[in-house]
Amino acid sequence: MGGDDDISDPKRVVFVTVGTTSFDSLVRAVDSREVREALFKKGYTDLVIQMGRGSYIPSKSAAEDGSISVDYFTFSSSIAEYLKSASLVISHAGSGSIFETLRLRKPLIVVVNEDLMDNHQSELAEELAERKHLFCARPQTLYDTISAMDPSSLVPYQPGDAMPVARFINRFLGFTDE
Repeated sequence: MGGDDDISDPKRVVFVTVGTTSFDSLVRAVDSREVREALFKKGYTDLVIQMGRGSYIPSKSAAEDGSISVDYFTFSSSIAEYLKSASLVISHAGSGSIFETLRLRKPLIVVVNEDLMDNHQSELAEELAERKHLFCARPQTLYDTISAMDPSSLVPYQPGDAMPVARFINRFLGFTDE
C-alpha cells in the first residue's frame, strides 16, 4: 500500500503531523534516538516533523553520520504536499489527517494522545487499525510499532464506503442503527 512508490528514488520521507494542537509526547517520541534508528533501519532517509503548538523542539540532523535526516516546522497553510511526498505518515488521531492519508494510500501510524480528555479519537484509530487500514500506537509504544510494522500488510481504505465507520460512531454516541 503506497510508500515504496519509486525504488530508484533514494529519498524515503517520514512525515509526522500533530495538527494544530500541542502533542509534545509524540514529537519527543519520534525524536528519540531509538525511534530515529528504527526508521533508518526500515530504509527511511528523512524525517519531517510538523510540531504544531508544542514547546518541545526536535533535534535537527543533516544525516551526515549515516542516520536519518531530521527537520521540523510549526505550521503550514497546507500539509497536502508533505503527505503526498511521504513514504510513511505518523499522525495524531485527528479524523481529517487520518482520512486524508488513507485517501492517498500512504502507510500510516496513528499515535493516540492520551492526554486529551474524552479521547474519542482513540476509538476511530483503534477501529481502523483493527480493520488493518493503519497501525495504531501510543507515544510510549511507537518504537515497538515501527520495529514490528509491515506496511505491505495494510489493507487499502475504500473511501466510498463510510457507512461502517458512521455506524460505529453512531453506536459509540448511543444512537441506534437504522
